[in-house]
Amino acid sequence: MFEFDQYLGFLAFLTILTIGFWLMIFLLTFVIPYWLFGNLMEMYKEKRKARLAEDNE
Repeated sequence: MFEFDQYLGFLAFLTILTIGFWLMIFLLTFVIPYWLFGNLMEMYKEKRKARLAEDNE
């Protein structure tokens, strides 16, 4: 039979595991694509700006 302390430890473990899982899902689905898209857009703007400056010379 479980003691109350073991039960609390098990609940704490499940809570930490669940928080970690959802944080990983959030990072993989929202943060990383947002960062990647923003980075690609900045690279495109810099290349376009350099190309326009070269054409105007």
